[in-house]
Amino acid sequence: MNIQFEELASLHGFRIGIASLDAAQSLNALSLPMIEALDAKLAAWADDPGIACVLLRGNGAKAFCAGGDVRKLVDACREHPGEIPDLARRFFADEYRLDYRIHCYPKPLICWAHGHVLGGGMGLMQGAGIRIVTPSSRLGMPEINIGLYPDVGGSWFLARLPGKLGLFLGLTASAINARDALDLNLADRFLLDSQQDELIDGLVQLNWQEQPQLQLHSLLKALEHEAHDELPEAQWLPRRARIDELLDQADLPAAWHALTALHSDSDLLMARAAKTLAGGSPLTAHLVWQQIARAKQLSLAQVFQMEYAMSLNCCRHPEFPEGVRARLIDKDQAPRWHWPDVASIPDEVIESHFSAVWEGAHPLTDLSTHHQ
Repeated sequence: MNIQFEELASLHGFRIGIASLDAAQSLNALSLPMIEALDAKLAAWADDPGIACVLLRGNGAKAFCAGGDVRKLVDACREHPGEIPDLARRFFADEYRLDYRIHCYPKPLICWAHGHVLGGGMGLMQGAGIRIVTPSSRLGMPEINIGLYPDVGGSWFLARLPGKLGLFLGLTASAINARDALDLNLADRFLLDSQQDELIDGLVQLNWQEQPQLQLHSLLKALEHEAHDELPEAQWLPRRARIDELLDQADLPAAWHALTALHSDSDLLMARAAKTLAGGSPLTAHLVWQQIARAKQLSLAQVFQMEYAMSLNCCRHPEFPEGVRARLIDKDQAPRWHWPDVASIPDEVIESHFSAVWEGAHPLTDLSTHHQ
């Protein structure tokens, strides 16, 4: 199954639920069975009055979760070009329902987001009530490289970053360290990689009957105090003014050219960002521009509903299968994009990614629209 569940006894009959992604070889990439098992267990724990708190983590030193396991999905896309595989309809629906459940979870849900936290890993992390990063944390939304787009609620959390930083991170797949994550409200606490056992011991010893929020807060604050000296230097907030100026453009092609022009910049982080964008999918860049603009007016449920349509349409178009082929399957790192010129992608192609590809009601219409 590649996912483990355990319950630790706490005081007064309460228990701590621990869910561990357990596919270290694939950096805990999320398969459909993992998504379904985690969703079912979180639902059961939410309804169990004996479960006081949930910890979500990934086994192995390298990653909490490096994204969704998209290879099977793309195999299905390549077998039937232009069609939407049944696997895609199920995979994205189940993944987004799980992400939405985490956003709305009724109990303290702590996500220990060490190492690589990419794509689908960000989807799990960003909804958690307490998002913990460590010195090893490297967060990011790398979908520009594979012709998808920052999904799993990326429209929601990127649209809410300061200035143009969400647009920048979506376009360039730039890595976010622990300090950046705290600066940008993509994380809540910074702990050392070595402090996880201490955290679990503390959770077990809390009296969940009396002022549990106060006690949990005190525990996290004390642990964070010990970790403070290891916090890395900020990368992105200090560059915000420059990024805002660069991306103050009327349309996506202008933004693309402003960023890719920095491929030889003296600021090595900006030069790397420019090179990543230059090799990325021009169609994805248009989708990032659109999704962030649209998400500002949407509820969280509406964001996931929009992204569901986008993801299915990405399966129908050639860029996503080609990007995954080049980066993850053949690994030639040379995707041959169907639309290589950012300025000449027809508007109707971009717009078609937001259109319904199902009959009747939206398949995710069951997501509540009350949660903002």
